[in-house]
Amino acid sequence: MHRINSYFSCSFLAAVMLTVFSCNGNKQKPDVSNIPVKLETVRFEKDFFRLDTNHFEQSIDSLREKHHDFFNDFVWKILALEGTDTAKWDDVIKQFYADYKPIYDSTVKLDQDIEKAKKKLETSLRYVKYYFPSYKLPEQFITFIAPMDAFAYSETGGSGEILTQFGIGAGLQLHLGAQSTIYKSEAGLQLYPEYISRKFNTAEIPCNAMRVVIDDILPPLKPGGTLLDITVDHGKRMYLLDLFMPDEKEEIKLGYTSAQLKAMKENEGFVWNYFTENNLLYEADLLKIRSFVSDGPSTSEFGLGSPSYVSLFVGKKIIDAYMEKKSETSLSELLSTDAKKILSVSGYKPR
Repeated sequence: MHRINSYFSCSFLAAVMLTVFSCNGNKQKPDVSNIPVKLETVRFEKDFFRLDTNHFEQSIDSLREKHHDFFNDFVWKILALEGTDTAKWDDVIKQFYADYKPIYDSTVKLDQDIEKAKKKLETSLRYVKYYFPSYKLPEQFITFIAPMDAFAYSETGGSGEILTQFGIGAGLQLHLGAQSTIYKSEAGLQLYPEYISRKFNTAEIPCNAMRVVIDDILPPLKPGGTLLDITVDHGKRMYLLDLFMPDEKEEIKLGYTSAQLKAMKENEGFVWNYFTENNLLYEADLLKIRSFVSDGPSTSEFGLGSPSYVSLFVGKKIIDAYMEKKSETSLSELLSTDAKKILSVSGYKPR
């Protein structure tokens, strides 16, 4: 058995130059410039924090009228007031307003970055429409501020981004910048260790949004899947992410640091050997495989310097190898193909 704990640690520290290939291998980027995308920017948080606290009920009524659909999502789901006595709503909303007004004040500087994120998101949605013509695209890009613990989980990572009936929502409380004192505080670190908060930048919004769109396109695996099932499923999602964001940095799509990505590239063969030699590929006990398919500061089995979610990188490589062998495969066929078949046909066996 290869022991790679120390190898990852050394790779993390070593300044080794690696050849960088396109995330999409030989896939050619289509021209999507003529595909129309209607994406209205809705700055819900601006209107919310302009509420007149001296005439609160009237202001809330005006906010509800202007943002009717998202207002319901915000109050019921984000503030978790669904099923709560409506007589208590005003007090809860007033308290949230008071507690989070400083957070809102710190987001004013983000306006230009939010607009950049929106433009990048529009481009990604054009690719979504190109590859999935019948998919109903979101028509709104909604920014809002939610409670700090409002962390949405996708199949390939958590974030502040959500998909509503009409749009993509971005929770700005989780995009204040990785160095924000809010995340560095004792309370902030208890909620979000640095391996999570380092991704709390506006540059992450488009990629996070595409993850939730992909989850809408590709339903989640049924519980009880093996490490191979989960890894291939993650690979399919990463393959779609590559198609929808061909120009995005690989480390942003994977959620790795640059050093972790280098270490993973250097150790790809060792990781695969670890899976096969320890009979993990067909292991379905989540306690035994969790560290390979979820977020964390590193993968404990591989030591400091390794990324978590190694399933994203390995799964992407398996899918890339499969599609090189079966280039005629449609996306619908790929997404429905069994993990064992994909691995067998791919011939994936890195060194």
